[in-house]
Amino acid sequence: MFAGDQNGLQGDPRLKAISEAIRVVPHFPKPGIMFQDITTLLLDHKAFKDTVDIFVDRYRDMGISVVAGVEARGFMFGPSIALAIGAKFVPLRKPRKLPGIGLLPRCTDGEVISESYVLEYGKDCLEMHVGAVQPGERALVIDDLVATGGTLSAAIRLLERAGAHVVECACVVGLREVKGQHGLNGKPLYILVEPRQQINCSAPSVNGVETCRHDDLILGASFGSPLNPTSKSD
Repeated sequence: MFAGDQNGLQGDPRLKAISEAIRVVPHFPKPGIMFQDITTLLLDHKAFKDTVDIFVDRYRDMGISVVAGVEARGFMFGPSIALAIGAKFVPLRKPRKLPGIGLLPRCTDGEVISESYVLEYGKDCLEMHVGAVQPGERALVIDDLVATGGTLSAAIRLLERAGAHVVECACVVGLREVKGQHGLNGKPLYILVEPRQQINCSAPSVNGVETCRHDDLILGASFGSPLNPTSKSD
């Protein structure tokens, strides 16, 4: 589900501003990738606040007690959302990143559980502390971008192994095709904006990196585009 498809958010100028605040970097981290760089969104106080506010308005009355953020960019949005809705924030980390025994008293000796998932070229893994989530808790999974849905599906499986009920997954940027193709283990997916695609990059390079002005970009892209419009590198 896209935020702009909802009654009350159709035509909301905040969504356009959020999209325009996201920089597109062509051919990063490899040729053919249109990297959706949300660091420029974080530099725009109003757009950043609007992003968090839209998520908070959606989830504050859903009885969510866990906001689980996917490393690394899910950490940039998850804690603010968790604080605003009165939930705890649980980091879902890459392998060997979580602290060890005795560093997290509410968990069981720092023990972790893990869930692997397949990438385009290989595999990766998410880990969570045992005891960070209690059976029956209602959880929201947050990340910055969804392209294939593999990372979010692994996050869902990890939380469900701990006995949590995953209410929904939420991302700032995503493709309309994801839900139909992958289903995210049957869980709903909420997305604010679609990826933008370069059509005529005329802006000068910055530190040797080609970037594009807002007026060089359009909303909307698909896997059938000449250049893959998204990158999920972490």
